[in-house]
Amino acid sequence: MTEPTNALSPGRRMNSPRAAAVAGVLFAVLFAAALVLMRTSLPDQASIPADWPDDAAATRLTLGLSLVPFSGIAFLWFMGVVRDRFKETEDQLFSSVFIGSGLLFLAMVFVSAAIAGGIVAIAQVVTDEESRAGVSNFGRAVMLQVSNIYALRMAGVLLISLGTMWLRTGVMPRWLSFVTYAVAIVLLFVTTLSLWVTLIFPAWVFAVSILILVQNFRRRTTANE
Repeated sequence: MTEPTNALSPGRRMNSPRAAAVAGVLFAVLFAAALVLMRTSLPDQASIPADWPDDAAATRLTLGLSLVPFSGIAFLWFMGVVRDRFKETEDQLFSSVFIGSGLLFLAMVFVSAAIAGGIVAIAQVVTDEESRAGVSNFGRAVMLQVSNIYALRMAGVLLISLGTMWLRTGVMPRWLSFVTYAVAIVLLFVTTLSLWVTLIFPAWVFAVSILILVQNFRRRTTANE
């Protein structure tokens, strides 16, 4: 009696779907949209007024917070796609830094979003305007510090490790490695709470994902010829 053969034998390597790079595009779009919605719902001035948030601000903030978990899921897939392209040439040292910094970045983004959600929740419970304003100001300051200072620096470390692996292995074009280094320097050393600096990272993910999709399409076209 013959034993049934498994289509995926122990010696066969699984390849990630070529279309999985779409996850990077989804992350870039969802994360950028969440950032814009969350930041535009916050007052421009450093001190939050006692009557914040109004209905419009609360709606934008809630919608932005609802996008954050899905953008995080897409980012995990993006990390997997990027790492899969190295195959056997993967450097364990830089790969460990890449994975660790990516997970720290994602964890800090979730923490920042949770603080923002706490601000909205407490605004509906605390009736004293002075107390509500104090809690909101503290939560806003912590949220911006976590997202723009610590999370972005972890994103910068991720880019440095990834750019170095690309440069050593030749998996991606050399010019992309140098662009990645430039973006990493901005994220590491530009200390600001501006929205536009934060958007540099999803813009980089979007560009890399599009490039991977183009490369996959060309390989598929070449294989079919």
